[in-house]
Amino acid sequence: MLITLPISELVPGMFVDNVTKQHESISSIKIKTSGLVRDKSIIKRLVTEGVLELLIDFTKSDVEIPAKYKPKNKAKVASSQEKPAKAALAISVEQEFAKASVSYEQHNRKIQALYGDLTAGLALNINVLDEIAGEIVASVFRNPNAMTILTRLKDKHSYNWRHMINCAIFAAVFAKYLGYEEPTVQQLAMGALLHDLGQAKVPQGILSKQTKVTNNEFAAIKKHVVQSLGLVKGEKGITPLMLDMIVNHHERLDGSGYPRGLNAEKLSRPARIMAIVDVYDAITADRPHQVGDEPINALRYLLANKQLFDAELVQHFIKCLGVHPVGTIVKLTNERLALVLEGNNLNPIKPKVKLFYNAKHGHHVTPKDIDLSDLSQELKIIASVKPLDYQINLSRLLKEHLLL
Repeated sequence: MLITLPISELVPGMFVDNVTKQHESISSIKIKTSGLVRDKSIIKRLVTEGVLELLIDFTKSDVEIPAKYKPKNKAKVASSQEKPAKAALAISVEQEFAKASVSYEQHNRKIQALYGDLTAGLALNINVLDEIAGEIVASVFRNPNAMTILTRLKDKHSYNWRHMINCAIFAAVFAKYLGYEEPTVQQLAMGALLHDLGQAKVPQGILSKQTKVTNNEFAAIKKHVVQSLGLVKGEKGITPLMLDMIVNHHERLDGSGYPRGLNAEKLSRPARIMAIVDVYDAITADRPHQVGDEPINALRYLLANKQLFDAELVQHFIKCLGVHPVGTIVKLTNERLALVLEGNNLNPIKPKVKLFYNAKHGHHVTPKDIDLSDLSQELKIIASVKPLDYQINLSRLLKEHLLL
């Protein structure tokens, strides 16, 4: 269980997942890594460095949860931990999708304008991003599937700002699944929105190239990390956790990443989460130089590179999104196409889907909701398919089947 505690309640034996609040008067904010507090000298050092609040992971701690933080209904908590996503569906995906689809496009327009302002040399309006992060997190807590479905919409000409929004959505959905409390999920979503902000300061001709970048061009792209830090420096509300995600999202466990070549022992959990989310969206998105790959191939890439990405977190990420994430179109054993609407944490290959198309004869059919985990039916997913392979307009399809 993850619980946020003030520094005054930190005791030896607790496992610090991350620093969530640090005194603003500390000019040189230090990025903290996770670890066990072994003695009081560590606590004294944290106090000296201005740490005010920490996220404690009691599943890794040597001490019990303080009595005042223990849940009153233990049976209920056990159930929510066993099925983290199921317990959180406050409203249906159809109910949330109507609001989420409008918000998603508004977010895109706002960040596109903000991105343009930064490219033109204007100052950062941090309030715009804070508001967007708040709306994303609120939507995810009502129903995580609605916003996640919208990440499947692609446009190579708006990748830069769509990537920021999509990463914030994935970070919020994943953090909620992992059990983070809403205030921390808010920070993770904000960190994801900010992580690539510095790309607005990179020559845009390089980012829009349709061919492979040169070594010199890649060196320029890598500077976006420092540029991002420069843009948020001194902004009110920027926390150590957010800075951690910005500076370390391109670092890798084996030390092969950039900008500092840090290895596993120096990379915090939020930084590892951000690395997974960033790469997953980059692989699945349409970009000037690539057509987005299917989610299952992006997940295979993450799984195959255990030396780069946290293997345990990758496994959790797959269970969170599903082998076939919501918004994916899949082909079933009966030659029908279906839209994935809800994942299955216990059996990721058997989500809930909406059947809508006869692939054999090439025409739409009467929509039908199917739970592939239901023992009364024998349908299985054969493969993921790309909408354009069947001349399907995904945006129109989502509106037809999800708008009430």
